[in-house]
Order: sequence, then C-alpha cells, then structure tokens
Amino acid sequence: MGQGRLEWWANRSTCLETYDIDITVTVDAVGNWRATGRHANALDATQREGWDFLMEMDPHFSIAFPGEDRGGITVRVVEAEDGTLWLVEAPDWDGSVSIAFDLT
Repeated sequence: MGQGRLEWWANRSTCLETYDIDITVTVDAVGNWRATGRHANALDATQREGWDFLMEMDPHFSIAFPGEDRGGITVRVVEAEDGTLWLVEAPDWDGSVSIAFDLT
C-alpha cells in the first residue's frame, strides 16, 4: 500500500497529465503483479474531463512511485463505476495507438 503517480505520455518527451493515486499492489505466486487504486484527490470537473478524454484515447499510463522522476512501468488502467482503478502491467505495449479526430 502506498502512493503513486499515473503519467500519460503523448510521446517520449511530452507528458500531458499526471494523476496522484493511492495504490495497493499484490503479487501472485509466480511474480505477476496487479494493483488497485483510487485518485488520491477527487477530480474536479476540468480534471475529470481530461481524465475521461485520455482514458478514451488510450488507457495506458506510466506509473511512478515516490522518489522516481518519471514512470518506468507501463500499465493499462480500467476504472470501475465506483472509482476503483485496476492497473495491470502492460510490458508488451509499444506506445502506439491509432486515433481519429472529427474536425468538422
């Protein structure tokens, strides 16, 4: 149990947003880990809009723990209706995503 920070990176040099979370990590018998968490602070309307936008674009974040300047573990985040965040390591994610914008 502890704290962490979810970082959403647009590319290797541009972090669009960070979110502090309270996190609980469990490790199974073969060393695979899973985590659950919650936003450390309730998101205001603007933060919620940004969070929802990023989650819709791509739910992959880097996670950083206290003392780390930058997240090194990529996780896929799923948010339950009650606000619980489920984090699963995504080591095979290559950082690419295909997004279409309707500019009409």
